[in-house]
Amino acid sequence: MVLHHGVAQSCRSLSGTAPNVRGRFGRYGGRYVPEGLMGALLELEDTYQDAMDSPGFRNELNELLRERVGRPTLLHSIPRFTGLLGTPGVRVWLKREDMAHTGAHKINNALGQALLARRMGKRRIIAETGAGQHGVAVATVCAMFDMSCVIYMGADDMARQSMNVLRMKVLGAEVRPVYSGGRRLKDAITESVRDWVAHLDDSYYLLGSVAGPAPYPTIVRDFQTVIGLEAREQVLRSEGRLPDNVVACVGGGSNAIGMFHPFIDDPGVRLIGVEAAGRGVATGDHAATLSAGTPGEVDGAYSYLLQDEDGQIARTHSIAAGLDYPGVGPELSHLKDTGRAEFRAVTDAVALRGMHALSRSEGIVAGLESAHALGHVLGMGERGELAPDSVLLVCLSGRGDKDLEIATNELSAPADA
Repeated sequence: MVLHHGVAQSCRSLSGTAPNVRGRFGRYGGRYVPEGLMGALLELEDTYQDAMDSPGFRNELNELLRERVGRPTLLHSIPRFTGLLGTPGVRVWLKREDMAHTGAHKINNALGQALLARRMGKRRIIAETGAGQHGVAVATVCAMFDMSCVIYMGADDMARQSMNVLRMKVLGAEVRPVYSGGRRLKDAITESVRDWVAHLDDSYYLLGSVAGPAPYPTIVRDFQTVIGLEAREQVLRSEGRLPDNVVACVGGGSNAIGMFHPFIDDPGVRLIGVEAAGRGVATGDHAATLSAGTPGEVDGAYSYLLQDEDGQIARTHSIAAGLDYPGVGPELSHLKDTGRAEFRAVTDAVALRGMHALSRSEGIVAGLESAHALGHVLGMGERGELAPDSVLLVCLSGRGDKDLEIATNELSAPADA
């Protein structure tokens, strides 16, 4: 099952999560941007609405998702991993976004937004990336559509994700290192927006997450909802019922909201987002925005963020570059406040354990981002939080080859290192 005519309309009808006319989910969201960007954002909003009302646009996107991305992705039972949970009758299913072209869920959104850019007559694409998977996806679609591509990436992230940097360059992208601030994803977003402001006539900013000013949180959400729509249909076919728990990692939040959204109107389905506790929330070296943050403005929207007592954005840490971000999407902030979704944070060590356990039990090497969700699921079993015969659906948002050097170094390090 892929994105179809009713996706955009059905997404906007769920549980009051449609943004209002000011682009807000409850009190979160909006457009906190310079006046010079308002016109570009309103143009994008109009283009998106027109595109989603166009059968030609939807049909082309559906065909590309099927023929170029490989959708639908697999729903994969993992019985040996499930056996580690120690709860009788539990069944765990992975939604295998790591099997999509380029190795992660990021291609769903990159493809949709590239079609919007082409519709607007923009031939130069600007993007940010943290772990590099969004950058690879954007570079891929730019190669497909003969567009020029500039990717901003924090210098620290470039060092720890060098393989994805090489992939972007091979695909024809110009990768620009960012040395300012924390030299990570937040700083790459800032530089991308600066570039966009200077080149509004011919450039399109292809934002990779459900953060940022309206209409980006809605656009990215809708292009990623294909994950949850497919998974919902697949688990109903395999189990004959909906899952008891749906689990996904949360950085900015695109894979999580894409997985969660089709289940929002199902009150019996528990939605669990897993953030990066890094070295421990108490240490301050973490990226657990929804678990430890407070509301404020970040990257053009009002949402939860990590900030100090003076309102300055805090530095973050996660072993997973894709979770190493001080903000989060406004819709997830709204779901937290309403109680429809809950959020937990696990440490680097727990994420490594999740990655190792899945690799050794099922022969699947997960990205360190998704490994946070896997580590939390292991903990749920150990703490007796799972009912017998319950069904868990976990989003495996990306593959782990980009993280092998990091994981190998960490797993082989002395325990007291």
